[in-house]
Amino acid sequence: MKPSTLRHLINLWPPFLLAGIHATRFSSDWREIDVELRLRWYNRNYVGTHFGGSLFAMTDPWYMLMLMHVLGPDYYVWDQRASIDFIAPGRGRVHAKFRLDQTVLADIRAHTAGGDKYLPEFTIDVVDDVGELVARVQKTLYIRRKPRARLEIGQSDN
Repeated sequence: MKPSTLRHLINLWPPFLLAGIHATRFSSDWREIDVELRLRWYNRNYVGTHFGGSLFAMTDPWYMLMLMHVLGPDYYVWDQRASIDFIAPGRGRVHAKFRLDQTVLADIRAHTAGGDKYLPEFTIDVVDDVGELVARVQKTLYIRRKPRARLEIGQSDN
């Protein structure tokens, strides 16, 4: 699937659509995604700021999706764990940017070449329109090269 097609489809996915989460940009190589969340009557909390669950949800699937497409079908990629620190009240529109550079990809491939699991950690900053930090999310992914893929490159399945 092309990144632009998935971006349009995921913006119609009910959990994102109903929370007001909107993917604004996918790069053609799957290495960059930008997401925003606008404050609306249906996604604000009791005190009128962004509901924490929506802030957390806006950071949820992106690194997993990016790595699934960049690494390809020879890898298992799952979200392992995540945590969020709420820094300041979120008002108005907030943004999060997801980036994969060549160094991160090389590190993942090196750690998984022999079939070992690897648990890379990613930090995502959720910022408002003026760049003020609203929340910081720590994500850990589970990545492992599939056994079939290891056998094809001449390694044992042990």
